[in-house]
Amino acid sequence: MRVTISRKAHFNAAHRLYRKDWTFEKNDLIFGKCNNPNYHGHNYELIVNVTGDIDPETGFVLDVKILADLIKEEIENKFDHKNLNLDVPDFQDLNPTAENIAVVIWNKLRVKMEEIFDLEVVLYETPRNFVTYKGI
Repeated sequence: MRVTISRKAHFNAAHRLYRKDWTFEKNDLIFGKCNNPNYHGHNYELIVNVTGDIDPETGFVLDVKILADLIKEEIENKFDHKNLNLDVPDFQDLNPTAENIAVVIWNKLRVKMEEIFDLEVVLYETPRNFVTYKGI
């Protein structure tokens, strides 16, 4: 029996959407106010879903404490109150769009989890704008 457990987390971070190889005008046309050279911030909400079989001994798919600690160590500690463009090496050459942030988060968590689990990341950039990544 496969069941999904979920853990919600959050982090606050600044970023700027732009491409170094484009002119300011082209960046401004494509990314608008998100191209602000002084950056802008979001209160990101993160939901991590882990799907697997229920362990008959523990009754858990995965101990939620393990998942919470993993999210804190791999995501919150590295992204919270950071400028993603300047402070997070993953975005040195990667535009920190919500889509790219979700993929980076998924990759960071995936390598720390057993392959028996399916992993899904849902990242809210605003209450109305969010992305989902399942590693596909």
